This record gives sequence, structure tokens and C-alpha cells, in this order.
Amino acid sequence: MLLTKELRKKLEKHPLGKHSEEDAKDVKIIVKFFDPTSQWTWYISEYDQKDTFFGLVRGHETEFGYFSLAELESIRGRWGLGIERDRHFGNHTLQEAKDKAI
Repeated sequence: MLLTKELRKKLEKHPLGKHSEEDAKDVKIIVKFFDPTSQWTWYISEYDQKDTFFGLVRGHETEFGYFSLAELESIRGRWGLGIERDRHFGNHTLQEAKDKAI
């Protein structure tokens, strides 16, 4: 399960549309997801409480955007491994994640 009840509650305070890309320097990352078999990483700063996140995606390119919880839950990488949540992720901003892989 990518989103626990605790995370959902925390994300309630960060509704979708609260920030823009220009705010990235100061926007805190709430949760980090990653594919353990590739370089893909998703840094979430907002959530609509249904299925859509906003944040930074690092993959083939690094860009801000919207992505789906259902899509993340459906991904299976090499060896059938799914997306994981970084349970030990520290206190960082989207700008820090954009500037370097954290």
C-alpha cells in the first residue's frame, strides 16, 4: 500500500492546486515514491484525495507534473516489483529534488 491512513491525513493539508512550479523552491515534499529497479522517482507535494498527485518526477527527464495513484500502483518493474515508498525520506523541498537526486 503506497498511501497509509497517516499519509492521507497529512496530504489533506496539501490540496491539489495549492502551489505552482514557481513555488518549488519552498514547497515541501510530503512523500517520495520510487521504482526499486530503475531510476524513476516521484516526489509528491499535493494530492486531490482521490487519485491525482502533483510533484516532481525524475525518470528519463526531470519535470513537474501530475500523476495518478492508480498508475503508480499498477507499475511492475523488473522481477515484478512494484513502486515503493521511501519510509526514511527526510525534510526536503521540490527544488532540492529538482537540483539533485535525493
